[in-house]
Amino acid sequence: MNTVGIGVLASGRGSNFEALARAEQEGRLKGEVRLLVVNVAGAGALERARALGVPARVINHREFGTRVAFEQALVRELEAAGVELVCLAGFMRILSPFFVSQFRNRVLNVHPSLLPAFAGLLGMQVHEAVLAAGVKFSGCTVHFVSEDVDAGPIVVQRVVPVLDSDSAGSLAGRVLAEEHQAYVEAVRLYCERRLEVSGRRVRVV
Repeated sequence: MNTVGIGVLASGRGSNFEALARAEQEGRLKGEVRLLVVNVAGAGALERARALGVPARVINHREFGTRVAFEQALVRELEAAGVELVCLAGFMRILSPFFVSQFRNRVLNVHPSLLPAFAGLLGMQVHEAVLAAGVKFSGCTVHFVSEDVDAGPIVVQRVVPVLDSDSAGSLAGRVLAEEHQAYVEAVRLYCERRLEVSGRRVRVV
């Protein structure tokens, strides 16, 4: 089985990127993290990439006149690195139909809620909304990216209880720990060619 080349897109700290890269180095991923691309020059993910020995590039979206022009530059870098699977790890840009079409069913994202609940929110907004809604459980979802935000086929979900004592920050910390595990599981399944997408459903074979 050919090794799956993995590219990660990030905008911030990159803890999910680190989880994937470490899983690869420990032999738990069945793929190779070949490239990190960030769209923010000072993103913390860059330092993590240096420490882990993963090649990294900065492609600042502000330097392009259109979203598609920016995404064309992303595609060129990813393809040049032999990337088959793209993993979004705190990438704070909504991808256009152009990008999605270039990597159909080959872009994964992790969202800090149990989709379809609390879709379309970012970061701490999700956890604040969860607490405001009074739900008893939250969690994370790894899904394929489609043209609609947070609406692609779901691969893996993990659940955490919402505690009466929770703040948005404490809930976020527990969900993030599950994200690291769920993302590695989803990427491993992809690299083992065990995911079959049929409409909105993903079967593990």
